[in-house]
Formats: sequence, structure tokens, C-alpha cells
Amino acid sequence: MKKFKNLKLSKSKKLRFIDNYFKKNLYIVFLHGFMSDIEGKKPQTLLRFAKKNKLGFLALEYSGHGKSSGKFTDGNISKWTNDAKIGIKKIVKKNNFILVGSSMGSWISLNLFKFFKKQIVGFVGIGSAPEFLTRLMWNKFNNKIKSELTTKGKTLIKSGEYEYPITYQLIKDGRKNKILNKKINSNINVTMIHGNKDDVVPKNYSKKILKIFTKAKKKLIIIKNGDHSLSSKRNLQKIILELNKIVFNII
Repeated sequence: MKKFKNLKLSKSKKLRFIDNYFKKNLYIVFLHGFMSDIEGKKPQTLLRFAKKNKLGFLALEYSGHGKSSGKFTDGNISKWTNDAKIGIKKIVKKNNFILVGSSMGSWISLNLFKFFKKQIVGFVGIGSAPEFLTRLMWNKFNNKIKSELTTKGKTLIKSGEYEYPITYQLIKDGRKNKILNKKINSNINVTMIHGNKDDVVPKNYSKKILKIFTKAKKKLIIIKNGDHSLSSKRNLQKIILELNKIVFNII
């Protein structure tokens, strides 16, 4: 496994990351999902792909995630987007890059187009979850949960074996980061990959993202029997296959 590093932003703030450094080359930038980290199979598989093809690579953990500093409950889409923005500026620098966003990472990827439009030369979304805080959480919460959030500021949401702390500031910030009503006119390759058995985010969210791009070469890949994470060996091979097609069109 690649050695983890820390990007120190201040005495008290650091972001953990892994990279494959190239002074001048195309980069792959991986952005993970909600309450996830960079120890999983996807970032490690993408790192191996980058090294094999002599590409730069960056995967970082947003504040409050993994072993980056900060509390998860203090975070939100705006802050996590800014973390990604800082990481790219510090490590990728002026190099062009392909974004690979997993779940919430696709939402953050879309936010980054306003900062790096000229440098982003491709985008792959995996189980993409844009605007999930409003559409898949708040809108489906019962009145008891909504009341707890508005009065106490936070609640715990069960999802399978896990419990997630959700704050009202996170929900409100999500509303400020609407992206599905925007248009992005980048002339790049955009590929959305979604499992047809994703029980977390419906596959039509990947379709919604494709509608945002007005000039892109767009592709939707629906993986048979694929779950939300798409982290099996077979599914990772399909992700790498599609990423390789985008890379081949660039270099």
C-alpha cells in the first residue's frame, strides 16, 4: 500500500492524502464519498493504474474523514469542496487532471469545475450522489427527525449496520450547493458508472449529471448486479476500462 502523507494547512489542520507525483503530466484525482476514506479498494486500484501508466495521482480525505483532522459534524459540502480545491492547488498544481468521484465525491467534483474548468479534461462518476442531502435525506426524513434536526441541530441516522451523525448545518449547506440546475459547457469525456442494484442512490442521479454537460462526450454505464460501492474486482476492472478510454483520448 502506498504510504500516506499529510498536507498541513495550519498548526491544527491537516488533510491526509496519497499521491503519485509528476512535475508535468496528466493527473487522476479521486474524490471519495460521504464518511468514507482513502484506504479502500477504489483509490488503491486507481493509484496502481496511474503508476502503471506514468500518470500523476491524488486522493485526499476531506476534513473530518479518515485520518484528516477536524470533526465530521463540523463539515459540509462547501468545506469539503474547499479541502479538495486546496489539495489540487497544492499537489496537482497547474497540471491537467481527470476527476473520478465516488458517490458524494461526484457532487464535489461538479463543484470544482468553477475553479478548474480549464484543467479538468475528463470526469468519471461512480454511483454519483449529487444533492443527496436534500433529495435522499431531508425530503425522506419523517417529521420527528426533521424536528430533532431543527431544534437540537443534529441527529443519528441508521443505514444498515452503521449510524451517521447528521447536522442541520450540513443539510442547510447542501441546499446552497445545488448543482443539478446548472450547466457545464466543457468539451470533455464524461462517463457515469452506476450499479443497477444500487440501494443507496438511484441510477437516475447519474443520468441527471449527464444532463448538466451541454458539450461533453457523454456515456452512461449501468453495471449488472452492481451495488453502490462497485468495489468488487470485476467492477473495479470495468471502472479502470472506462477510465483508460478517457486517458487514451487525451495522451
